Amino acid sequence: MSHSTQLFSGLILLSVIALCNGVDAYEIDCSNLRMGQYICPHPDYDFIDPKTQQPRGCTKENKAKVLCLAADGLICTETKNNTFKKDIPCKWTNGYSFETSLLLSIFLGMFGIDRFYLGYPALGLLKLSTLGFLFLGQFADVILIATQIVGPADGSHYVMPYYGAGINIIRSNNFTYRVPQYDC
Repeated sequence: MSHSTQLFSGLILLSVIALCNGVDAYEIDCSNLRMGQYICPHPDYDFIDPKTQQPRGCTKENKAKVLCLAADGLICTETKNNTFKKDIPCKWTNGYSFETSLLLSIFLGMFGIDRFYLGYPALGLLKLSTLGFLFLGQFADVILIATQIVGPADGSHYVMPYYGAGINIIRSNNFTYRVPQYDC
C-alpha cells in the first residue's frame, strides 16, 4: 500500500469514528416521551418527604411534579437540557397519622376522641355522650379505621410508614360501570 492510500484510509476511518462517537442531540418535547425514553424520578433527586412518605409537593389533586431525566441524546425543549418535570400520582396527606387514629379509636374511642382527631366533631360529641354508642360504635370505628374506610374529614389520606399497610379502596360512581362483554 502506498503512503497516500494509507493516509486516505486513515482519514476515512477517523471520520467514521468521529461520526459514530459524535451523536447529535435531538431537541424534543419531553412531555411526549414514551416509557424507556426517560427515568422518572431523576436518580439524583430526593423526592420523598420523610414526614409524609409521599413525593414532595403532593397536591390535593393527588399529583406531584418531580424531576425526570431524558435518555442520552435527547434535549427537552422546555428546559434546553435533558431534564424535565412530570406529574406522578401520590396520596395527599394533611398530617393525620394512621397509627395515632387507630390507637385513639382502640383506647379512647368510647369518648369519641378518634372522631374529634379525624375532624368529625358531631360524631365525636355523639360518641362522648353515649359512651361510644354503648361500645358498639367504638368497635365499629376500630374496624372502619383499621380498614381505612373512615379517613380524615378533609379528604386527605393517612400518613403511613413507608412499608405500612396502605389500602387502595376502589369506589364505584356514575363514571364507572360494567362494560358488557359480547361473545365473538
